Amino acid sequence: MKITKFGHCCLLIEENNVRILTDPGTYTVKQNEIDNVDVLLITHEHADHYHIDSVRKILERNPEITIITNSSVYTLLEKEGVSSVKIVEDGQNYEYKGITFRAIGKDHAVIYREWPIVQNTGYFIGERLFYPGDAFVEPKIPVDVLALPIAGPWLKISEVIDYAIAVSPKKTFPVHDGGLNPSGGGLMNRMLPQIFSKQGIEYIALPIEQETEI
Repeated sequence: MKITKFGHCCLLIEENNVRILTDPGTYTVKQNEIDNVDVLLITHEHADHYHIDSVRKILERNPEITIITNSSVYTLLEKEGVSSVKIVEDGQNYEYKGITFRAIGKDHAVIYREWPIVQNTGYFIGERLFYPGDAFVEPKIPVDVLALPIAGPWLKISEVIDYAIAVSPKKTFPVHDGGLNPSGGGLMNRMLPQIFSKQGIEYIALPIEQETEI
């Protein structure tokens, strides 16, 4: 599996000749320039994960793309006249050219009691990588690689650590870190490897816009 991180939660995942793009939000723009994308995966409707202008540019370059998402995002896309959308949500599977997408989870993590909770769907991709979106939902299946949210208004670092230990992947890499300045991101990437190595988890700080084999 090859992963190129464009920033925050926007990833290009390549597995068995299938190219999967995740969460094209407002924190990144490089996704707008990518060709030959097979699947666009959107976990939820928040702007740092779903930006309709970016979706349109991706569709212009990749008119045959299949979009996988949940009912809430589907409704937004439908209003914009976007087709080729597959609803795959908690408990459902979808197979694309030999790659299985398992949907796990229903709700975004609580930000504050007065903020509405939107639908959030995590995806287990190719029986290897679990990308939870904005929630610490436990997949309760063996996970080889975990995309680990490390910063944001809905989490604290002790929860990040406990979540990774509970999932117990072989490898993990940080996502949802677009709100960190370089110093903050550097601190996390120095601290977390020390903690996770004691749990037998390899922590990989993906370089931005550089393909990494995992």
